[in-house]
Amino acid sequence: MKCRFCKSAVDLEFADLVNSPPSNSYLTKEQLNEPESFYPLRVLVCEKCFLVQVDEYYKSSDIFSSDYAYFSSFSTSWLAHAKKYTEMMTERFGFNEKSQIIEIASNDGYLLQYFKEKGIPVLGIEPTANTAAVAKTKGIDSVIEFFGIDLAQRLVKEGKKADLLLGNNVLAHVPDINDFVGGMKVILNEKGVITMEFPHLYQLVLNNQFDTIYHEHFSYLSFTTVKKIFEAQGLSMFDVQEVPTHGGSLRIFAKHTGDSSKSISENVAALLKKEEDAGMLTLKYYHNFQEKVDTIKNDLLEFLLQQKKAGKKVAAYGAAAKGNTLLNYCGIKKDLISFVVDANPAKQNKYMPASHIPICTEARIKEDKPDFILILPWNIKEEIVKQLNYVKEWNCKFIVPIPRLEII
Repeated sequence: MKCRFCKSAVDLEFADLVNSPPSNSYLTKEQLNEPESFYPLRVLVCEKCFLVQVDEYYKSSDIFSSDYAYFSSFSTSWLAHAKKYTEMMTERFGFNEKSQIIEIASNDGYLLQYFKEKGIPVLGIEPTANTAAVAKTKGIDSVIEFFGIDLAQRLVKEGKKADLLLGNNVLAHVPDINDFVGGMKVILNEKGVITMEFPHLYQLVLNNQFDTIYHEHFSYLSFTTVKKIFEAQGLSMFDVQEVPTHGGSLRIFAKHTGDSSKSISENVAALLKKEEDAGMLTLKYYHNFQEKVDTIKNDLLEFLLQQKKAGKKVAAYGAAAKGNTLLNYCGIKKDLISFVVDANPAKQNKYMPASHIPICTEARIKEDKPDFILILPWNIKEEIVKQLNYVKEWNCKFIVPIPRLEII
């Protein structure tokens, strides 16, 4: 394959998770008797620009269909994160009723609702019709389309330009990252601000977060590489923050390269040095990740098999995309985990892809009283442990698989 940024030939392997169905392809009961489609889940590194990436075996237009199962508003911690961001950005940059906020991948309006409450004009861009429909019920105007240069040009002709252009957990999801960032250049006002949040490759490697690899994530991003991608489109980084969401993410701040109204934060040079010191600009950094992946797989399987032999009951919480990667690479089926609980009604009464583990409401935990609960979205484990605090009544314990097996 060719690198999706610099177009160099890419063949250095970072990790091979073999074959997997799309991570959000939850199954109905009727579909359990039908064939499933599996796609290679092999991650490569560009030796020129160090972009870590998967090939587009499964098209983004199929992944982000009209029946997308992920709704951002079901996580209370994520809503709190979004509201805090809104307060911080409004205070720092003075956005008001004369500003235009545009969010790419606005989902169900989880974030724009907080700007709207302040009387600031908002526009969402969201390719999944079912989540955009929920946003519209909140009074958030939403364009149901994939973002890129073409859409940006059309919106500009309609008089839409962004004073703040934001996107959370979308930059890694786009197959044509040059077209995506090029579109941001087009739609950004002369003195506008771009912020993007995405999981940091540094944290993925440091904390063995291999389960964040799935077909929706086309790219795995370092700050160094993202900076190059933006600069190639005439956009410059002026600040960056490390934030704890999704196991450790970056929030980047970008502007037009010709915009002299914003000074460059010392955070930019500091993070570039941090990545260089970690070895991220050397090929050696990417060589032994597969060994870490297999250690997690073996440890988790060994533990679950021990509990099975001991007659213990194991359930899981959170039918997350990362959970499907973990379960499917480890080969875990419903004989080892009897059910998964999820708060999202769009996932309830369905089944996890490949593993066919049923997805239930939380009431199932109280009925079955499992001995262990495997936390699949480990990035919000504190929220889950607090929510399920009552399981201590029967001495149930939690299993956290990443960055290493932990029983709490």
